[in-house]
Amino acid sequence: MLLSSSSCSLSLSHLPIRAPSVPKLRVSNRPVNFFRFTRCSGLLESNSRSLRTSRKISCFRHEEFASQSEKSESFEHFEPEELVKPEFDNSGAVKKDWTLIVREAANAVFKAIGSRWTVPWTAETILQVMLLWVASFWFIGSWMIPFAAHMAGLNKESLTFREQALFSLVTDVTEGLAGIAILRHCLSRFRPFQSDWFRFSLRGNWHFDVVLGCLMFPLVNRLSQFNLNLLPIMPSGPVTLSSVEQSIVARDPVAMALYAVVVAVCAPVWEEIVFRGFLLPSLTKYMPVWCAILVSSVAFALAHFNVQRMLPLIFLGMVMGVVFARSRNLLPSMLLHSLWNGFVFLDLMR
Repeated sequence: MLLSSSSCSLSLSHLPIRAPSVPKLRVSNRPVNFFRFTRCSGLLESNSRSLRTSRKISCFRHEEFASQSEKSESFEHFEPEELVKPEFDNSGAVKKDWTLIVREAANAVFKAIGSRWTVPWTAETILQVMLLWVASFWFIGSWMIPFAAHMAGLNKESLTFREQALFSLVTDVTEGLAGIAILRHCLSRFRPFQSDWFRFSLRGNWHFDVVLGCLMFPLVNRLSQFNLNLLPIMPSGPVTLSSVEQSIVARDPVAMALYAVVVAVCAPVWEEIVFRGFLLPSLTKYMPVWCAILVSSVAFALAHFNVQRMLPLIFLGMVMGVVFARSRNLLPSMLLHSLWNGFVFLDLMR
């Protein structure tokens, strides 16, 4: 404080003291205007006050700056949190980036799956074909073939393992031919079809897709175990083996060969023609391709009438649907279907 006062006195000693300049007054014969004179004297007095004020400010400049800085610091200290905004708020940009990444990934998947088919028929034809197929499946397996066997003097309970395997093969082939006949009859007025309908070809880059589909088999098996744990089988009576399992237990090579033809050749061919060849492309008239794959897979699982295998069959149908939609070729999905059924059959033989 002593240093500041001495510096102020030193600065004042070097300032030259000037007497206020008084303007010369001319004597006039006109009467003096006392109002104007008082106005001038007030102006001189205000000038002298402003001079003293400026000198005082120059002397105590450091103290005023210090007080102002303290006030500003105290104001920043007590500033409410609402007024303090972060310099960089990029949370919205991060969300937009993730949304863009998801959209690009979805577009890549949809592009890889393929575009919609050109469907000439309506939903009425789709429903007609599927209902007729379900009716023929039930009628042939439950009535026609058993009645034909009865007329031939054969009793299903007394058949040998080979005769049971032959019975299953005849039933499956008849059901497949009936399904193809229904498709031919219902879609005859829409012929000729475009090139990507019911196509079988060895050409194309579909081999890699089949390999990737085979890599999904362990996941299908895990889903099967999960489905069994979720909905365990509750037998109402003694557990009996199916005719396929009985022939495997008996190690009858002819019966096993006949069952292998049923599960690895016949069933994949006509099931793929109905569900992937007809139903999946037809649904793309009313929904996107990925949705048609899902709906046709659910229908494929329901057609097996087995609740304990619903989840793995839906997933397997989706895998085969993606392979078919990418290739527009029934041969890859049939091959994948056949490999899965063969894998299950070999697993039963262990």
